[in-house]
Amino acid sequence: MKFLPFVLLALTATAFAEDGFVPMFNGRDLTGWVNANCAPETWGVKDGVVTCTGQPTGALRTERQYENFIMEAEWRHLTSGGNSGVFIWGTPIAAPGVPFLRGIEVQVLDHGYAEQYEKRTGKKSESFTTHGDVFPIHGATMIPLGRSNGRRSFPSEDRSKPTPEWNHYRIVCQGGSIRLSVNGKEVSGGDDCVYRKGYLALESEGAPVEFRNVRIKELPPTGATPEQTAPVAEGHRPLYTGVDLRGWKSDTLDRWQASDWRLVLKGGAAAKPLWTEAAFGDCEFIVDVKVSGKSATDAALFLRGLEEPGTTVSLSELMPRGDTPAQEGIKWGAWNRVVVTVKGRAVTLKINDREIRRQELPADAPAKGPIGLLDIGVGVEFANLLVREL
Repeated sequence: MKFLPFVLLALTATAFAEDGFVPMFNGRDLTGWVNANCAPETWGVKDGVVTCTGQPTGALRTERQYENFIMEAEWRHLTSGGNSGVFIWGTPIAAPGVPFLRGIEVQVLDHGYAEQYEKRTGKKSESFTTHGDVFPIHGATMIPLGRSNGRRSFPSEDRSKPTPEWNHYRIVCQGGSIRLSVNGKEVSGGDDCVYRKGYLALESEGAPVEFRNVRIKELPPTGATPEQTAPVAEGHRPLYTGVDLRGWKSDTLDRWQASDWRLVLKGGAAAKPLWTEAAFGDCEFIVDVKVSGKSATDAALFLRGLEEPGTTVSLSELMPRGDTPAQEGIKWGAWNRVVVTVKGRAVTLKINDREIRRQELPADAPAKGPIGLLDIGVGVEFANLLVREL
């Protein structure tokens, strides 16, 4: 265990800690924060407390990035076994194929979660605790300190309190290092974090949770490089609530199902496209696609309300068939990030950060129209549906 850097960082933090904090919430609403991928009602403020329903799984992030800082927050779960977290140095949108921002997670977990695990398995978990684990998620990296499994820093003491009691976290982040204190004592952390500059976020993950007295003190920057900095937000907003199909329409709407952060098609063939109620002109549309089987017969994205040949971004022709290898980047059994950019009549398709093709809409295509999804083969799932207007 690296004791010296741990102590030095703590001393540095103490020197700055007593003044200069500012509240991160105004006590009335969510000004300064962005709903990354949740329903409008998932997050709220009541009597100065930040509330979260836990549905769907997703995040509420800050409007801007932070590099070095001390963040303090009190939290409590309202049900036994509740799960949540604080994301540090995160991306502005979820990582491909998951509802979570890529970054460092400070675990916010109720004791009932471990108790339920022990009841199911007959033993205590060796992969997590409920007292303040710190770990990188979905592409981020960190060298864990203290007791760890090589990736996750486990707390040196069991200090958190069960629902419905309040717990206090103090998170010190400086120069790519992170330290967590739980209810007044430092217990876990990590070094060499990438990213080391990014967005801060609170997590929704299945159960109601509350936060209060969330405040921050920024510390002087230490020169995070572009490679160490999370991507900057570009204005994407979610098209899917994760709890229902508000904002969408279809002639077979009952066949489409909101399944937490995933959007899936129920039943057999002959479903009709699912369309956004809103119309879009020049825009960038992001959707994660998972081909769960080798029998998918058709999947497509429709632009500006058109279904005619030449207007469809066909995913089926980019999917592997039978036992043939994956074509042009679409992979079986894995999530694929599809990005469609429309400017005028020009359409660009990227799959997993690779440009696959360019095409043009017909000369008589409307300037605006809804975006549509289609899956006839019932072998495709959709997630992380986002749009930004250009």
